[in-house]
Amino acid sequence: MYRKTVAMITCVVAATALVVAPADARADELVAKAHRTTQVRYFSAEVNGLDIFYRDAGPRQAPVVVLLHGFPTSSHMYRELIPQLATRYRVIAPDYPGFGQSSAPSHLEYEYTFDNLTRAVDGLLASLDISRYTLYTFDYGAPIGYRLAMMHPERVMALLVQNGNAYEEGLQEFWDQFRRYWNEPTSANREALRPLLELETTIFQYVDGVPDTSLISPDTWTLDQARLDRPGNQEIQLDLFLNYETNVELYPAFQQYFRDFQPPTLIVWGANDFIFPVEGALAFQRDLPDAELHLLNTGHFALETDGELIADLIHRFLARHVSPQQ
Repeated sequence: MYRKTVAMITCVVAATALVVAPADARADELVAKAHRTTQVRYFSAEVNGLDIFYRDAGPRQAPVVVLLHGFPTSSHMYRELIPQLATRYRVIAPDYPGFGQSSAPSHLEYEYTFDNLTRAVDGLLASLDISRYTLYTFDYGAPIGYRLAMMHPERVMALLVQNGNAYEEGLQEFWDQFRRYWNEPTSANREALRPLLELETTIFQYVDGVPDTSLISPDTWTLDQARLDRPGNQEIQLDLFLNYETNVELYPAFQQYFRDFQPPTLIVWGANDFIFPVEGALAFQRDLPDAELHLLNTGHFALETDGELIADLIHRFLARHVSPQQ
């Protein structure tokens, strides 16, 4: 039944196409510039005793866009989007502790919680003297980004939401196994989630719901799986699976933030996503009625198939809502 519902929604999306506000000359110019590339630089900064890796591109005085990655990937997921945005914006894409190139201490030495991942990102931005930014929130990056927004609402210029859930409607069948672990955090329920860290599931996250899987590079899941397979990393991820319940508990607070501050918001959502289904995207409209919403005929990692379109939508959106002086 769920698959049929998504299929129907996808058909509607395809039939109605994507409605984009008419572009003015300035927006067209920005979109044209988006197809030029800008060099990306790679750094690490010490934050709370950990080395936090980040990608940095674009003019130093330009408005900042912070790209927050998901599970099980890293800032590598933004490898193509970064140069497209960096023609106009300074782009910062960090790796969280335990992910990518950042420090990954044992789960016995560091408490892997979404609060602590947020503190790492917040500390990185503070070390870079960045106090105003647009947040791109995806998957794990959503609860991290929304925590940041609640901590520093005055710093958030806009939200770019791509399959970044904040509503119970966006937690359906896939999340039943997690709820069992949250309700009874036993060894058996923890072990029941371990298959989610295996290659078959990593590939599934990239290809499920994608009409043309030839657009997905195998390098994506190969790199992600290599990092998941590092000694001790599965225990880190299982700790975060358990701690994910704190994100759900914060959904009412996230939603209150949306209602109170009404940040300009662009929602671009892979409508065939089994992990965060499309109902989660539609729910944003309750609290952010002016949000710009686009449903795409693709899956969870929408950037892999629709990256150029998403970059164009971001450029047009930010041209209307974020001035170069901000």
